[in-house]
Amino acid sequence: MSVSSDHSQGRGNEPAASRTRAPFGTREAAAAVLTATVALYIALVAFGNITDFDTNRQFVRHVLAMDTTFRDEDLMWRAITSRAWQDAAYVAIIVWETAAALVLIAATWLWLRRDSRRARTVSSAGLLMLLLLFGAGFIAIGGEWFAMWQSEKWNGLEAATRVVLLSGVALLTVHTTDRR
Repeated sequence: MSVSSDHSQGRGNEPAASRTRAPFGTREAAAAVLTATVALYIALVAFGNITDFDTNRQFVRHVLAMDTTFRDEDLMWRAITSRAWQDAAYVAIIVWETAAALVLIAATWLWLRRDSRRARTVSSAGLLMLLLLFGAGFIAIGGEWFAMWQSEKWNGLEAATRVVLLSGVALLTVHTTDRR
């Protein structure tokens, strides 16, 4: 890679690294593939939730209502039984999933353009969105606050853990591409 003569003489406003494309090595390829994989997965999840709205709406309703848990009196005050609030939560989940998918698709495009700096930033944003939704939302709030772990039928902890694991590995891989 060549550096412009303006920068080498100290006259450029931008550092040389921002004016040249970083080499696309195996780390960048791994980050691109993982970002694309997560983007595809979450796009299909969001698409499924939109086109088969009722299936996962029932999941969200049962988790929030806590109607398949042990029904411990000390916990049941946490239940949300309003269908309007349950449906609002489900729509918010779909919107968040869709937004994360779009961010990760944009990140994949940036990886393919070999714009590693911006790709890393955008990938991180999308992957953190998923870690918040599936880690904080499903595992912490759904699993613990709404005692989803107690339900034999409406327990999404395993699926949420898969997304957290995949997103976490992708995030770590994305950040190993930083050659600074």
